[in-house]
Amino acid sequence: MALFSPFLLPKITAPLLALALLAGCQARREAVDLLVTNATVYTVDSTFSKAEAFAVKGGKFVAVGSASDLKARYAAAKEVDAKGQFIYPGFYDAHCHFYHYAMGLAEADLVGTKSWAQVIQKLQENRRKYPKARWLIGRGWDQNDWPTKQFPTKDTLDLLFPDMPVYIARVDGHAGIVNQKLLDLAGITARTPISGGVIGRDAQGRLTGLLVDNAQSLLSNVSPSTTAAEDTPLLLQAQQNCLAVGLTSLAEAGLQRTDIAVLDSLQKQGQLHLRINAMVSASPANVAYYLKKGPVQTDQLTIASFKVYADGALGSRGACLVKPYADKPKETGFLTSTEKQLRALAKQIAASKFQMNTHAIGDSANRIILNIYGEALKGQKDRRWRIEHAQVITPADMPKFGQFGIVPSVQPTHATSDMYWAGERLGAQRVKTAYAYAELLKQYGQLALGSDFPVEDINPLFGFHSAVARQDAKNFPKGGFQMENAISRPDALRGMTTWAAHAGFEEKRKGQIKPGMLADFVVLDTDLLTAPNEKLRGAQVLQTWIGGQQVWEKK
Repeated sequence: MALFSPFLLPKITAPLLALALLAGCQARREAVDLLVTNATVYTVDSTFSKAEAFAVKGGKFVAVGSASDLKARYAAAKEVDAKGQFIYPGFYDAHCHFYHYAMGLAEADLVGTKSWAQVIQKLQENRRKYPKARWLIGRGWDQNDWPTKQFPTKDTLDLLFPDMPVYIARVDGHAGIVNQKLLDLAGITARTPISGGVIGRDAQGRLTGLLVDNAQSLLSNVSPSTTAAEDTPLLLQAQQNCLAVGLTSLAEAGLQRTDIAVLDSLQKQGQLHLRINAMVSASPANVAYYLKKGPVQTDQLTIASFKVYADGALGSRGACLVKPYADKPKETGFLTSTEKQLRALAKQIAASKFQMNTHAIGDSANRIILNIYGEALKGQKDRRWRIEHAQVITPADMPKFGQFGIVPSVQPTHATSDMYWAGERLGAQRVKTAYAYAELLKQYGQLALGSDFPVEDINPLFGFHSAVARQDAKNFPKGGFQMENAISRPDALRGMTTWAAHAGFEEKRKGQIKPGMLADFVVLDTDLLTAPNEKLRGAQVLQTWIGGQQVWEKK
């Protein structure tokens, strides 16, 4: 029998001791669902800090920091090596029309057409593609891109499509051309009265088919209806398009109850991953229903605001201006509701917990809404009532955004789309106080950035580029358009993440990569904070994650 030797003890127990220590260390590490390492993480927190790793549990971020520290603290069910790529909070479009964009996927795409003849060609192609369609619908034309720059008439539509209703919307959605079949169906004649809109007539008083702003509402009783089953495939395809450009949250700028119900159902079924902040279209019936029901907020759906229209669009001369249009000295545009109606609605909403989010383009419309907001809010500066677009503001009215606590919700690509003709509409002096994002930021301290898609492209990086470079897709103009109102890259990123969330009272839930926030993030191949301006629109989204689950990956 061998004698016991104390010198043998270290050789026998050291491996066992190491295993025991390792097991104890693992036992002390907290279990998490996901650990992402080897990344450049822009957290967009209060100090705009950077990190290289983060952990996710239960759909939320639980820790952010160095890879070595987080690996020591957490045992992950799934670990992802980001391979040195760049990670940002999920992009948030603060003003878009997702439902309308989805329905438009089956319509004629008229964006970028260079003539009325090209519009007609695309309509004919769409008709051949969908021969069983009951209506012919298209969207996206802009007469400002055509040689004549004049509104078209319905004559060719009547000739080619005499037996089916035709409706084609201008790019901003505030004007449309219809054929005689649809005019007859809606009962619109040369004697039909209209307020807050235009029914187009020629020199002889005959209808041209042009309907602007409230005139389009005359079609509401005859518009084709669809079912949830018909809408669902288009909504899911639209979702894929959004995820592919890094969008994880959307502020839907004006929905009916039935539309909200469809989106809510798809979210509950696990088919719609996008988070939706649904602004309710402020019809009397909708206002009455939701004021009684009260705001709704879940992880995926927010219903806490009403979408209101004050005027039309600059491109169709429906924007309400203080002084006449430079290119139409007898026209000033119009309000789509009376000041009395807007004031009464503001008072009604002010007595509730809802926000009032009002479309205002022209300087007169913005002045009126700012004053009505100030009267209704009575010093309540954190109600976060919003002006959507805030496009043309007089210098005298600009301070009211800060004075009354009004959120400027703007769309940077509008500036670089409109810059070719905005000066003709507004004149050389007034255009300098249009698209004034830096000045609006100075007044309120934040900007909520969106796209207004499908009016503009869905890609939020296009808006980022327009905000910081004030250039279009061709990097025109050299040096940028009215660069005094460009904003910094950190502020542009805040505008499409945490500031967009702030505009909907969601900044404690989303928009930053920090503990406690919903784990929505996007992986890009480009550093948006350092890449040359001309490279920004070409940045590629590699992955999109919502609630710690990967929902899209570039193939």
